Amino acid sequence: MKILFFGTPEFALPSLKALHQEFELLGVVCQPDKPAGRGQKLTSPPTKVLAKELGIEVFQPEKKSHIMPIVERLKPDCIVVVAYGKILPPEVINYPTYGCINLHASLLPAYRGSAPIQRAIMAGEKITGNTVMLMDEGMDTGDILSQEEEPIHLEDNLRTLSERLSQKGASLLVRTLREWSKGNIKPILQDHSKALYAPPVQKEELRICWKADAESVRDRIRGLYPDCYTLTEKGERIKVLRVKTVEAQGSPGEVLDRKKLLVACGKDAVEVLELVSPKGKVMSGEEFMRGYKVERFL
Repeated sequence: MKILFFGTPEFALPSLKALHQEFELLGVVCQPDKPAGRGQKLTSPPTKVLAKELGIEVFQPEKKSHIMPIVERLKPDCIVVVAYGKILPPEVINYPTYGCINLHASLLPAYRGSAPIQRAIMAGEKITGNTVMLMDEGMDTGDILSQEEEPIHLEDNLRTLSERLSQKGASLLVRTLREWSKGNIKPILQDHSKALYAPPVQKEELRICWKADAESVRDRIRGLYPDCYTLTEKGERIKVLRVKTVEAQGSPGEVLDRKKLLVACGKDAVEVLELVSPKGKVMSGEEFMRGYKVERFL
């Protein structure tokens, strides 16, 4: 089976490697290079870097209208999509004999959309997983070819869970494609009445709301790792990387223990275990309190 792969971020790398080993990859389609880092240097997507190492042709269409000519030229039997980043035109989805197949990091119909891992952790879910589905013109609404559950551990954050789902998703994808190409899988309709959505994370969500209960604060920090932040009374920004919940009461944002960096929430409190100081140094809550005088976080 000849495959054209669509994928852009690091999450797509295990799938790209696995497909390269098992099938004939005609090319990799990813997003254009973008400025990144402090110097805003033009940077290639992770899939482009890997594709070039593997000797696979890379395409970076600027517009949706540029995609179909690539497909018509390469004539793939199947298109595989793993976190490409843009919705494909209907003519592309309907082109291949074996369809357009997508690996999505949730147990559909739960958490349709672009931030399924973040939203699942933020919601305090204990189980998530991967779904391999046939794409249609809707947003993650296509028929299911296979699914596999994955537990969400309390110590998990966005990074650790993403790494695990990407590795296990690659294996599930290869197994599914083998059976799909043999005609051994019957697609299953999604139950649209049970759909949940995972919209993109907005900048304002990264700021911790201390009025929320402690578990909600903890799960937001885990789900948006490593980008959640709070402000000191002086307006200094602190990134909070890891916390644990504690039974304690106080005014939301109030520092309750100056040694352990215990911060009151709307219900109970969290102990900050790891953070990034205003100077950019990763340290424990105790280390922070030895160097900074803070009575409340805003």
